[in-house]
Amino acid sequence: MRVEIELEDYKKEKGLQMKWENGFCIEVKAEEGEVTIFANKAGLISLANHLLTLAQDEVPEGSHIHLDEYNSLEENSAELVIEKML
Repeated sequence: MRVEIELEDYKKEKGLQMKWENGFCIEVKAEEGEVTIFANKAGLISLANHLLTLAQDEVPEGSHIHLDEYNSLEENSAELVIEKML
């Protein structure tokens, strides 16, 4: 299987531009020191897009994506923060 993901170039004035696949579903559980991410195909592709967006050379260290049940995750999900480091 080959999947192509088109990223929008990072521009400081616009910040990170997240692209979500239609029908995405992502749930995060954190229990007993373990984090598990459950996602359908659209959710996994969306997360891949977000990781590749953060990986762009122009994105500064410390930039992050913060997801929770009020922002893109399923109800009762644990918060998920993905931060770029150099």
